[in-house]
Amino acid sequence: MPPFFLFLHLTLYLSTTSLPSSSAAVKFDYLNVHGILLSSARRHYHRLPPQRHAPATGGGKNLTIELLHRELIAGNPYPTSYHRINDLVRRDDRRVAALHYRILDFGTDVFSGLDQGSGEYFVRAGVGTPPSEQYLVVDSGSDFVWVQCEPCSQCYAQSEPVFDPARSGSFSSVACGSPLCSLLTASSKYVGGCAADRCQYQVTYGDGSSTRGALALETLAFGDLSISEVAIGCGHQNRGLFVGAGGLLGLGWGPLSFVSQLGGMAGGAFSYCLPSRESPVGELVFGRSKAVAAGAVWIPLLRNPRAPGFYYVGLVGVGIGGARLEIVREEEFQLTSEGRGGTVLDTGTAVTRLPVAAYAALREGFVAEAGGLPSAAAVSIFDTCYALGGYESVRVPTLAFYFAGGAELTLPARNILIPVDDAGTFCFAFAPSSSGLAIIGNIQQEGIQITVDAANGFLGFGPNTC
Repeated sequence: MPPFFLFLHLTLYLSTTSLPSSSAAVKFDYLNVHGILLSSARRHYHRLPPQRHAPATGGGKNLTIELLHRELIAGNPYPTSYHRINDLVRRDDRRVAALHYRILDFGTDVFSGLDQGSGEYFVRAGVGTPPSEQYLVVDSGSDFVWVQCEPCSQCYAQSEPVFDPARSGSFSSVACGSPLCSLLTASSKYVGGCAADRCQYQVTYGDGSSTRGALALETLAFGDLSISEVAIGCGHQNRGLFVGAGGLLGLGWGPLSFVSQLGGMAGGAFSYCLPSRESPVGELVFGRSKAVAAGAVWIPLLRNPRAPGFYYVGLVGVGIGGARLEIVREEEFQLTSEGRGGTVLDTGTAVTRLPVAAYAALREGFVAEAGGLPSAAAVSIFDTCYALGGYESVRVPTLAFYFAGGAELTLPARNILIPVDDAGTFCFAFAPSSSGLAIIGNIQQEGIQITVDAANGFLGFGPNTC
């Protein structure tokens, strides 16, 4: 078999335990070391010009939007891959700390990946009539939509002019006595209020960042498709955000999230293919007829009453090289009645976090199966690294997640080992979580079509790679 074919063969393997025993488990995959390093060396994304419109298409009850990697917005300020990975870890640590803070300490579930420095994916949207073009962070861990607004008494720097509602013919304030305002103020996560009969909101995040302003109805445009009367926060006082984004598009499991507000147009469903380390543009699809793919493997979504906006899944085990690690008990991933533990699927976290004992067992299992690979010194939070600079490709043991109900997701090699410098050091892209909360991060989600059917409470993997 030609090596080139090995580099490109289908590495996403989805199955259930109901498959016949003759079905062979995928034990190894090939990591295209040379190709990944070559791609990383060429990865100098140019910041998109301000007037650039990210293509979006809509038809019937579907909306497809380009999903942009953060380096297309901020450019690439890193002299080496080592600097890039260290900045990624810095952002990631802040994101995870804030997530822990919100879920485990205070039981509130609204926070933005931006304020923790971890806004990884963006969409281009027109706000108002005529549309004021803005970049918005896409965040599956937030269930609120907001933008910075004039007059802005305290705003962070963004790449486009701040949205001015006085220039929009479709902007309308939400009155204090309206059902929308009642929905907002009924939740303890929004500190609401009333000023001149205008519904007010304030969200304060784990690191002290915040957004404060008035609730409004406004038109959002994606390409040629406009969606009217979307409830958004018009933020006049905002702190802590960066990368030039004008606000946030929350996709969480809450009544004010963008997917919920689309109502019948989306049917409570969306799917995404994340931008990868090699391709800076992905895809975000709303609409049941296109987002819900036939042939996907489905697992139930779980609700955490302490954090009802997050997408929890029933992870029950992990495996290496086609075999489940029996030493890792299902209880390690259990979501307790008090809302602690469990497993969150999060687009804003990069590196998958696992409970300490589960991570230790997974790491040991991987090291044992990858014994022929030359080891390297630890880098940042990555304690298991390999010196692969002299290789064209290497054989890597696969890693699998096992879910309640029998579904299994086996990851390809490129979602297990990632490059951390320009010399060919690759590290095991997982880390321990001292809080007991497991997070499936975006590195492990790359290249996999993921569908969220929030209306029916299911999450799907595949059937396509991307």
